[in-house]
Amino acid sequence: MWPYPKVVAHRGGGKMAPENTLAGLRAGLAHGFQAVEFDVMLARDGVAVVMHDPHLGRTVAGAGNVFDYDAAELARMDAGSWFGPRFAGETVPLFTDFVRFCRDHAIWMNIEIKPAPGFEARTGAVVARLTGELFAREAAAGDPARLPLLSSFSMEALAAARAAAPDVPRACLFERVPPDFAAQARALGALAVHTNQKHLGAAQARAVRDAGFGLFCYTVNDPIRARELLSWGVDGFCTDRIDLIGPDFAKRAPGGPAAPV
Repeated sequence: MWPYPKVVAHRGGGKMAPENTLAGLRAGLAHGFQAVEFDVMLARDGVAVVMHDPHLGRTVAGAGNVFDYDAAELARMDAGSWFGPRFAGETVPLFTDFVRFCRDHAIWMNIEIKPAPGFEARTGAVVARLTGELFAREAAAGDPARLPLLSSFSMEALAAARAAAPDVPRACLFERVPPDFAAQARALGALAVHTNQKHLGAAQARAVRDAGFGLFCYTVNDPIRARELLSWGVDGFCTDRIDLIGPDFAKRAPGGPAAPV
């Protein structure tokens, strides 16, 4: 049900580097992580870029919406100074450049499709098609463990992703696991359910697993909570605290199943 790494660096380097940047990926690698979760949306010209917020100002200096700018303009913007002066000049990565870095360093990817409002289907289709093209050889081999995992809170985006690249695995993201999670996930051909660990209980975890889906949680920063989730059968989680919860945490956690090798 879950052929992927069990502990994943959130948005690249968690709290150790600016999120969704190449510097974040380098920070994750420095802490031993070979698995990353990150966010993708579309610039004005339809080019996929790695960003979480649909507007500028929090992590990227500037004003307005991401879709007010072409990708080349975003790629010149400062996405690092907010985190610290040594990251000044770190820019917004293009999705293709981010994936290339991950592939060059054998980093597994959970790609969250993060569409701006009104761009759900288009974003899902573009991201899935690009991913399918970049991983065509792995998809042809039929081994999901060698492929990235697409996830999204937008069921419309996931439906478009499935139509554009049916061989790329998908996961349904929910803030809270809804009663009809299994029906939604099956309708989209999803292999996993992702949810906020804050709202998950043991019974829900068991229900997801019993329904035949992998179960992944965000964002787990407390080792005690991480051990509890693993004891419930949670398959994997992402963390900001890559300095506290290492990539081999699941192997060492009491009661936690062994991570894949």
